[in-house]
Amino acid sequence: MNADASESRHKPLLRRLREIPGGIWALGFVSLLMDISSEMIHALLPVYLVTVLGTSMLTVGVIEGIAEATASIVKVFSGVLSDWLGKRKILAVLGYGLAAFAKPVFPLASSVSWLVAARFVDRVGKGIRGAPRDALVADIAPPHLRGASFGLRQSLDTVGAFLGPAIAIVLMWLTLDNFQLVFWVAVIPAFLALGLLVFAVKEPARPPELRAVRMPLSLPELRRLGPRYWRVVGIATVFSLARFSEAFLILRAQGAGLPIALVPLVLVLMNVVYAFAAYPAGVLSDRVDRGKVLVFGLALLIGADLVLAFADGLAGIALGVILWGLHMGFTQGLLATLVADSAPAELRGTAYGIFNLTGGIALLVASVTAGVLWDWSGPQATFLAGAGFAALALAGLLVMRRKQHRR
Repeated sequence: MNADASESRHKPLLRRLREIPGGIWALGFVSLLMDISSEMIHALLPVYLVTVLGTSMLTVGVIEGIAEATASIVKVFSGVLSDWLGKRKILAVLGYGLAAFAKPVFPLASSVSWLVAARFVDRVGKGIRGAPRDALVADIAPPHLRGASFGLRQSLDTVGAFLGPAIAIVLMWLTLDNFQLVFWVAVIPAFLALGLLVFAVKEPARPPELRAVRMPLSLPELRRLGPRYWRVVGIATVFSLARFSEAFLILRAQGAGLPIALVPLVLVLMNVVYAFAAYPAGVLSDRVDRGKVLVFGLALLIGADLVLAFADGLAGIALGVILWGLHMGFTQGLLATLVADSAPAELRGTAYGIFNLTGGIALLVASVTAGVLWDWSGPQATFLAGAGFAALALAGLLVMRRKQHRR
């Protein structure tokens, strides 16, 4: 590594922010704006479906299950296509565009079928943009700022995740629960995100030394991803089995006595901590061994699960939620960075697609398992099982690191 890159590792957080390319900032604000739009709608949609349109909770569950499964599957193919085309931005624009143009359907819909269609198109858009966007971040970011770049994008994305529900709550109070008006307001940031992506993000030219990829999902190409990449996927998959849906944090807080009206504060608290932790964690991963940062993040998840398993009052639950947010900040952007570190540049889209698919499937399995354990034995069993899976992921990571150090 050259002297300039080595020196930059020791610059303060704020100075490193100025070094991050403008394209990364633009992608971060694209994520922030689209998350505000999506979360304004998603925070209200289940209540809207049940109280206004009279659907059942089963219908809500089916809609959400289909939507998220669709997004996970589409991510693989969009990532593969971006490698085959050698282009990332065009697919990111398509994904964000589908999501933006689906948003007006929510306030206009007069039946459940229209809402299902809009939710489906919105999630297809999310699936299309996910892997190419992450690959684009990896392509734009300088190697010595890769962790900081992914951390910044993740921080801005998470700011949108807590601003969206907060804005929705305020607007519902100001408009006397006018769902349609809030849904119309949510359309605005979606189109702002699309415009920012189109005009402010410039895709870097493909380096001439990169070989063309014709069949990204073929066995020879998958082998080129290499053992290091597949180890990252394996650790991330086991880790995702411990990171079940945040809905269980809400249920835990409600069971501990949090009033229903204040339940959204659980996710607000978690996402605020997550947003403030992600960028410093990314910077730290550029300065020290990324594996050490990931070990710390897994340890935070074990601590969060144990606190949530044994806490009696709301203060203990709040501590568990804070630890959960910290672990998200120290792991999510970092895992994306590790994929960029380990996958060949010409196969990054495919790498992110597979990574997102396996993580999505693991998260679905984890959430179903958590629900079954909750019904059978209560919340303590659910969070203790989560701690067990996190400990398993941590053990696997430590073994992998020990083998690497012996070489």
